[in-house]
Amino acid sequence: MKNSKKKYSIKIPKNIKILYCDKKNLITFIGPLLTKSLSLEVKLLLILSSNLIVATQKSTTGLRSSKKLQGTTIAKIKQILIEITYVLSRKLNLVGVGYRAFPYENLPNQIYFKLGYSHLIYFKIPLGLNSKCLKFTKIFINGNVSYDLLTQTAAQIRKCKLPEPYKGKGILYDQETIALKKGKKI
Repeated sequence: MKNSKKKYSIKIPKNIKILYCDKKNLITFIGPLLTKSLSLEVKLLLILSSNLIVATQKSTTGLRSSKKLQGTTIAKIKQILIEITYVLSRKLNLVGVGYRAFPYENLPNQIYFKLGYSHLIYFKIPLGLNSKCLKFTKIFINGNVSYDLLTQTAAQIRKCKLPEPYKGKGILYDQETIALKKGKKI
């Protein structure tokens, strides 16, 4: 029983304030960077003496399995705590001869790429995210909108030229390694 309490509980840092409305099933987190709200499908217990949030099995809708909702709610709360505390970032590397990224001078939230195609590829960065081309082969994306938007934007940029398994060329995440395949031997 103690493991299940630990599994469905979160310790809240001291620099974050919490507002919880039990009637509307809404919890709001006020952090150093942002304020975010989450509508809940599971009832929560707030233990103020030890700064804990515990997700209970009491469902507000009564439609779904409450065990699944417990874990999902705890995961969403952990995600929000990270988003409101830290500025999130993602770094991409362009690997390949002639692969370059340039900021577009006329529009601040746009980048264009030279990726070995016969044309340039233009990419618009969503609002709330910032992009910097540190070198012509490194792109740095940061912002404090949401982790999902940041990773989705990085994945869309990577999709412009996926790394291929024979030479390892393409757009890679920072610290990513590609297991190269052996080519044909004659």
